[in-house]
Amino acid sequence: MVSVTPKARNIEITAESLQEDLARLEIQKQALERELAAVTAHLGSVQRALSALQALMPESVPTASAARPRDVAAEVPATVAPAPMPSADEAEDGAGAHAEDAPSAGDADGSKSYGKLTEQILAYFAEAGNTNVRARDVASALGRDTDSGSINAVRSTLDRLVGQSRVRRVGRGLYRAAKR
Repeated sequence: MVSVTPKARNIEITAESLQEDLARLEIQKQALERELAAVTAHLGSVQRALSALQALMPESVPTASAARPRDVAAEVPATVAPAPMPSADEAEDGAGAHAEDAPSAGDADGSKSYGKLTEQILAYFAEAGNTNVRARDVASALGRDTDSGSINAVRSTLDRLVGQSRVRRVGRGLYRAAKR
């Protein structure tokens, strides 16, 4: 039997702890990169919508773009792929789109479909019927409960659907299909 000194055991424990931290930090980094890509996509869609609205405004109304801070997109780290920019027709059609409806740059294999979140949620509520559900349950049913950014995207979409009277809020954190 080989005897291990306390000093060697402490080094071994520290190394194991650092390995666990490394794995956790890699997962957290990936989640933050996905969230940053979603924010960047949302920023782009808001900028395009604002540009489209400014084109419709009379010239006597001052625009807010002059007071806008420096371009935030320039600060996106190189590790995050930029969100694809839609054509002019898509930009007009998608002026009300949200980040949760944009594709995620963090999913290179395309395993998650971020383009249809609203439709997925409405389909879920059509199946759920007259049942109260939590946002986390909706996210779980859609396979979007892997990180807080994905769950928050579902919550944001639910809040937007409540505002459009397409889903009802029946209590704190509880949602139900809107009555037809």
